[in-house]
Amino acid sequence: MTAVIETRGLTKTYGDVRALDGLDLVIPKGGVYGVLGPNGAGKSTLFRILLGLIRPTEGTATVMGGADTAAMRRMGSMIETPRFPPYMTARMVLRWLALEHGIAGEADIPYWLERVGLTRAADRKVRGFSVGMMQRLGIAASLMSRPDLVILDEPTSGMDPPGIQEMRGLIRSLAADDGVTVILASHQLSEVQRICDRVAIMNKGKLVLEGAVSELTAAGGERLRLIGTPVEKVLGALSVKATRDGEAVLAEIRREDGPALIRTLVGQGVDIHEAKWVGADLESIFFTETGAVQEADDAR
Repeated sequence: MTAVIETRGLTKTYGDVRALDGLDLVIPKGGVYGVLGPNGAGKSTLFRILLGLIRPTEGTATVMGGADTAAMRRMGSMIETPRFPPYMTARMVLRWLALEHGIAGEADIPYWLERVGLTRAADRKVRGFSVGMMQRLGIAASLMSRPDLVILDEPTSGMDPPGIQEMRGLIRSLAADDGVTVILASHQLSEVQRICDRVAIMNKGKLVLEGAVSELTAAGGERLRLIGTPVEKVLGALSVKATRDGEAVLAEIRREDGPALIRTLVGQGVDIHEAKWVGADLESIFFTETGAVQEADDAR
């Protein structure tokens, strides 16, 4: 496995606060890689170190085999919500940034405006842009130099469902068609599960879990997902561990016990509309590994 990013003992402190605490992480070249964690996990600090914006207190971070200016120029990034001069149009913003980066003669601005879905808004001043449109413009800016590696922090923030679907397609296309390694952070865990090949889950500056999404969710075990009415009867009939999942109930039982459970529910007057086996989702794994659910319960 060729690593595009490797950190060893990476630590960053601010006074008594350890934003990163001995982080060891290897991110392979190619595909889409998710970096997940609750607020304060150290994701933004990691990204800023990788981009050369801040220095680590201890440890090392190697990007594309080096840590020099040449390596930085092969990277693109959008960290947090981008901001641009409000009097500029989207096209003007990209021209200005291309000049600043010394790629004015190489940047295909119309192409990237089209790629992120901003062609019709290209000559509108960004003063009137929504958060989602600003995200699109920020992503276009990060891609103009055709980097080998791009870091995107919350790329779908402020977007409606069609916009999220378009961005998902763009990110997968960057990896599959353009050969770009995409590293992204997002709190939309269901979207991460759809789009990422591998993920790292961080908590309190440390790596707590890393691996292929398919392997992590498969290792979480199977559960029987039932949609039945009335749902209160479904929950009441289950002596096994069960949780609500919208209109459905997730029951943690053995596969061989499924038919008997369904017969019991039907015998108690429950109408079964759907019953299927599902693997663990990334959201449940995230909460288990970070303790976010327990912390929320304790706060209440």
